Amino acid sequence: MLSPKRTKFRKQHRGRMKGMSYRGNRICFGRYALQALEPAWITSRQIEAGRRAMTRNVRRGGKLWVRVFPDKPVTEKTAGTRMGSGKGSTKYWVAVVKPGRILYEMGGVAENRARRAISIAASKMPIKTQFIISESQNSKIGQKVLRIKKK
Repeated sequence: MLSPKRTKFRKQHRGRMKGMSYRGNRICFGRYALQALEPAWITSRQIEAGRRAMTRNVRRGGKLWVRVFPDKPVTEKTAGTRMGSGKGSTKYWVAVVKPGRILYEMGGVAENRARRAISIAASKMPIKTQFIISESQNSKIGQKVLRIKKK
């Protein structure tokens, strides 16, 4: 599971997830990508499950980039604890994802293979996502959008 090696503070406030992602919303490394359409907290387990599914599906072909990192600690109090007496201990780590954020990128594989692998990774995510293709690999401007339907 992904988690930071060290942090400045052990616990964080919850915060808000309003607005669109203005960073990490363009394809930078690969040719194909999975883009978030909803705001959510994505846990390190979900990120790892998506990564494993994609690498298994392409059978170690091509290259994969994970563009999100879980750097926010989520605390929980143990069951049966009374109210008060401070904040609970860190239970797991999440990445704060806003709409438009690129979650995974893939390159070096055929489009149909990438589409299949990314759709499997999309099924592991708790949000609606879309499959996008970079029109030209060097340019960051042109991106073709093909939606992956979420149930």
